[in-house]
Amino acid sequence: MARAARSASEAQQGGDPRTPRQWVFRAERKFRAARLSYGHGTDNPRDEAVFLVLRTLGLPFDCAPGELDEPVSKARGARLAELIQRRIRERRPVAYLLRESWFAGLPFYVDERVLIPRSPIAELVLDRFAPWLPGGRARRILDIGTGSGCIAIACAHAFPRASVDAVDVSPGALAVARKNVRLHGLQARVHCLRSNLFSALADRTYDIIVSNPPYVPARTWRKLPAEYAHEPRQALECGRDGFDVVRRLLAEAATHLTPRGILVVEVGAGQRALMRAFPRLPFAWPDFDRGGDGVFVLQRADLAGQQS
Repeated sequence: MARAARSASEAQQGGDPRTPRQWVFRAERKFRAARLSYGHGTDNPRDEAVFLVLRTLGLPFDCAPGELDEPVSKARGARLAELIQRRIRERRPVAYLLRESWFAGLPFYVDERVLIPRSPIAELVLDRFAPWLPGGRARRILDIGTGSGCIAIACAHAFPRASVDAVDVSPGALAVARKNVRLHGLQARVHCLRSNLFSALADRTYDIIVSNPPYVPARTWRKLPAEYAHEPRQALECGRDGFDVVRRLLAEAATHLTPRGILVVEVGAGQRALMRAFPRLPFAWPDFDRGGDGVFVLQRADLAGQQS
């Protein structure tokens, strides 16, 4: 305890960091002073610093306290200093710097071809979409706008007997998704397809259709912090009100749902605007214990009148 206290004190006083604990203090202090924006897996400078330091050093998030006081090699210290400076100078999210992100407790490779995973849909996946999915069982699942493949892969883990289609319009995103499918050893059950929503799916039907589509209005996208400019614009910005893709999902999903199937879509801050735009739809808006909001659930029967 005395050693840990000394380490913390030295780091806070600006001494040369020599341990992971000291590097966390150094990074947090610099991030706070730089007034960075968060929202790509962390929401404050302390968690951002912990993520960068521990994962750069190959330490798990639940490492033993003693590991935080082990010496860091000169080479690794130089790498940490470089990454901290790049985070501040480039306003590049840590997940892109490390090529790593986490979703539903699972690790994923990410780069600038895909959004950094952060959707509250992760909590629904871990809960197996209860109470909306009848019996908690699903044989076929569709993830629209799969990006890194994180939702599709998390669904495959949550439903070990299910087949999952992961679709995207971006060849670059699909390359990242396929890489993650291989990393998780799910090639037999997760299938990555290039498709503009349902265009390449013929008459396939699913028990769950889930999507984190682009939903940021153009005027809002232009005002986002610099960190978001590193992400693919087409995965964020979506027309005047943000609902161009969501409207298509609502119009076309029923045709591709099984009789008791569900549609799960994230719309973020657009929740109230969407309810005003579709006042007759009985949207269910789950509450999330781990933070986040703006995800709706609809049954196939709810969508019958929206078919185009």
